Amino acid sequence: TLLWETLGKQFVEYEQVAPFLIPEDQQRRLLEFLPHFLKAWEQSAGVVVFPNIQLLASEVSKLLTKEIKKNLNGKPAEEARLALEQLLQQKGEAGDGHLLLKSVYLLSQTDLRTLWNVIGSGLPAALMQCLYLFFTVPLKKTCDDRETSEDDAQTQEMLVKIMLNMYKEEQGIEELLAADKLQSLIIATASLWDQCSHSWKAPTGRVLRTISKAQTRNSIVYLQAVDCIKIAVQNLFTLADTLPACDVCEAASIVLCFVKDSYPVSSALLTEFENNDGYQLLLKILLRCEGLQQNEGDPYLDEILDMLTCLTTCGKTELKVSGNIVHPQLPHFDFEQTQPSGMTVKNLQPFRVLQSIFQRSNDQHLCRRILAAIGTIWAWDRVNFFLLEWTLQPINQFTDIIHFKPHQIQVQFFRLVESIVLDLSYVPHEILKKVQYLIKENIVPFCTLTALQCLLSMTQKDLLFSDIFRDSGLLGLLLALLRKEAKILRKSAGTHLPGLKEGTEKELNVVMLKMVAALTARSVRNTVVLKDYGMVPYIKIFLDDECYRSATLSILEQLSVINYEEYMRIIIGALCSSTQWELRLKLDLLKSLLRILESPKSHSAFRTCSGFNGLLSLLSDMEGALQDPPSGQWTAVGQNCILELVFYTLQGITAALHLDPVNSNFFQRNGLFEKMAEDLGSLGCFWTEGERQIPVNLEKKRTFAEFLDAAFCSSEPFPMWLKNCIWILSFLDHMVKGTLHQESYFKERKPEMGEESRDDQEAPQAQEQHPVAFKRPGNKLPASAYMLWGNPEDKLEMRDCTIVHPGAVCVMVRLLPKLYKEGHAQLSQEIQWALVDHIQSLVKSEKSRQVMCESGLLSTIISSCQDAFCNDSHPLHLPLTRVFEKLSSQAIEPHVLR
Repeated sequence: TLLWETLGKQFVEYEQVAPFLIPEDQQRRLLEFLPHFLKAWEQSAGVVVFPNIQLLASEVSKLLTKEIKKNLNGKPAEEARLALEQLLQQKGEAGDGHLLLKSVYLLSQTDLRTLWNVIGSGLPAALMQCLYLFFTVPLKKTCDDRETSEDDAQTQEMLVKIMLNMYKEEQGIEELLAADKLQSLIIATASLWDQCSHSWKAPTGRVLRTISKAQTRNSIVYLQAVDCIKIAVQNLFTLADTLPACDVCEAASIVLCFVKDSYPVSSALLTEFENNDGYQLLLKILLRCEGLQQNEGDPYLDEILDMLTCLTTCGKTELKVSGNIVHPQLPHFDFEQTQPSGMTVKNLQPFRVLQSIFQRSNDQHLCRRILAAIGTIWAWDRVNFFLLEWTLQPINQFTDIIHFKPHQIQVQFFRLVESIVLDLSYVPHEILKKVQYLIKENIVPFCTLTALQCLLSMTQKDLLFSDIFRDSGLLGLLLALLRKEAKILRKSAGTHLPGLKEGTEKELNVVMLKMVAALTARSVRNTVVLKDYGMVPYIKIFLDDECYRSATLSILEQLSVINYEEYMRIIIGALCSSTQWELRLKLDLLKSLLRILESPKSHSAFRTCSGFNGLLSLLSDMEGALQDPPSGQWTAVGQNCILELVFYTLQGITAALHLDPVNSNFFQRNGLFEKMAEDLGSLGCFWTEGERQIPVNLEKKRTFAEFLDAAFCSSEPFPMWLKNCIWILSFLDHMVKGTLHQESYFKERKPEMGEESRDDQEAPQAQEQHPVAFKRPGNKLPASAYMLWGNPEDKLEMRDCTIVHPGAVCVMVRLLPKLYKEGHAQLSQEIQWALVDHIQSLVKSEKSRQVMCESGLLSTIISSCQDAFCNDSHPLHLPLTRVFEKLSSQAIEPHVLR
């Protein structure tokens, strides 16, 4: 503060004596003062406490203006440029010109009133003359070192910063016009770009763009009076034939800035640009940009495209078009309520340039930017889509040539088409007809694929498209194509024929199936069309390929709506005909079956199509699959995958029995519970050699729920065979209660790219944080991975619950003796005791006891557990006797008592 006070006093003294000094002495006194001012500035970190700063700014700026004019007066261009450089560059500690320049540089950044004093000194015009010389008169080669020196770079930056600060103000623009050099510099950029000083190209562009943004009515009148834009356009036409494309873009972007930025004030420069073939110039320049390397000239190319996009809204009157809305349309579409805003298209000429470039160029960057520009125009106002499409028809015309474009452009284009429906809620029938024709012709498979994916997204948005694409013939086209592909697949029968599709063409088949699935979803009429086309035998052929399976199952599930029997015949037939190792196919078929069995109307068809025997045959096919350790070909399959297949098989049986007395009676009457017990017992985890059990002392007896929790949620080691047995018993427990088909033990998740698969031979863990993956033979990554849901303790609460399927209890009893394995006597008998205790808890109520007696549980206990039941020393004798006694309180058949 003391330093600033001292400087303030010194400047006051200067003010007092200045009127009495000759100009040379005034200049000397001011130049002596400035180093102290700059020192104070540096020491105070730019915080100025100087009451006379505006007067100082005026005095310093006037002196700098005077020195510049003196060095320019009467000299040739090259000599004047060299003189300016010598004036402004740093000499020793500091030359007078450099000292003045640095002072003005700092003063121009203080406040607006101080800046106005700088502007009022005549400096704007003087610096424009300097910039013109620096840009148009390059230094000779012998001076290259000085041109690129650090001092020159600092001087250049200060000079440019002063101009940017002054020219962003309207007052600065008005003062600038006095130099009569603005139009000369603009024309120079359009004619001398290849001859100008390379180091001054970018700074000149920065300054001219700043001036462009601050244009006033007077500056526009001035530029119009000297035909500035007309001459610049004519010169750029010449440059466009000789200069590299990126250089022409940079020069043209400066001229176009003045055209675009002036429009809010006056349309004069835009009119001059249009009347002198400005748009043809831009078209010529932009087409020359084909093949530019990424980022080469991109900023200026992108700037031109952005300005062209903005010019579409520069017009005097609103465009009036009355389109013919083709119906049907989406329910919430109402064109009458589409009110235009201030950002509607009023000028079609710049858009014609964009449209022409897309039609004539296959350059990826150009096409990408033009499609993005169209999306931007639509986003400004939804009316713009209709204004453009009902006049120039860009999207309609682009559809005819899109297959010639690079793949990424095809993807971007069809996303734009998709947005017409998703964002504008409009159905463009004419465009969709052309897209459908593109699919029919299939000139470029990738383009066909992308187009079909676009239509698929639309179809999934609204049911209306199911009718539109049926009536347009798309559904029939897809069915014919799929019939052809199905015949090829049927002939191949697992071999690799030349006609088999791979890559893009195979993916196209996938999307065609998805499209048919979407068209038939919730549309009985389309499903009937599919059936009437005789497509059902062909559709089911796609089940064998995992890529096609999901969409194929969706189609078949929709078929079940009109014919449950036909669906059941296909699915049950596919399950029974699948090979022993096609576990993924079986799982997918079972999951589809479960979705259909949610409808009670499907249960009868399931039974009559041998559904129960079909599912039990799956269990038979897995004989020995859960042996510990695995043997044979089962070693290549994770046991958790096998366990999952067991789970979904039992789920399907439970779902078919749910609330269906006819199916329940059929299953019981035909001895299928006994068959189930036999098939489960042969899986390999249950012991089948009938070893005689050696009684052991069970010090601690755990409940079944506690045992399950200990087996999967604690660190206590359990052999793999026993874990698998426990899970199967827990499945059966839920089947007893009739809830197995509602459980979600396994949740499918997609493996991340790069994730290493594990051939995890362990059964699923009982907590969600312990993932279980399985690996199919020959795959590095798992086809899917699974996690267990829920806590076993929550799932197996020991309470008196309703017994829905008593036959499942009989299955548990039949498996009871097979839980014993030599070498694990203690653990085996402990789980056996827990299971009997759990069965005992299920028959607490009178109703449950009656149900169990009717199911033949007593006979099952005697026949399956005869050793334990008749041997007083057997560890299971007592709990089995208690179960028997509870059941014996009911009326029992005489032969059972005997």
